Amino acid sequence: MDGQELQKTAGECTADLPGADLEQRPDWDLYKVGGKVFMLMTDMPGHPVVILKADPDDAATLREQHTDITPGYHMNKKHWITVEGGGTVGEELVKELVIDSYRLVVGGLPKAQQPVDPHTYDHRA
Repeated sequence: MDGQELQKTAGECTADLPGADLEQRPDWDLYKVGGKVFMLMTDMPGHPVVILKADPDDAATLREQHTDITPGYHMNKKHWITVEGGGTVGEELVKELVIDSYRLVVGGLPKAQQPVDPHTYDHRA
């Protein structure tokens, strides 16, 4: 999957996420839930990327297993990852990472503002 397919897949995945909003800024697409960012899309020099929140342990493992996943660009390197198009990242992984990022951010919202239960939600189920 190339970078444009990556961004298309990630963006389409957010369409079914309750409470997810898109905010567009010059050179950046910010996806938010409850006013908090869970995904960013931009073009790093020469290639489109998706930046997602990730559990720190999962993020480290993902970076070890996939050359196309690196620490979060312009974000906290422990809690965010950058996903680039390439041979090691497929459509299902991208969808899983987007949903995981969404759930992590929803889990940090006050209970009354959570559009779903972050511990059980998975729109693909």
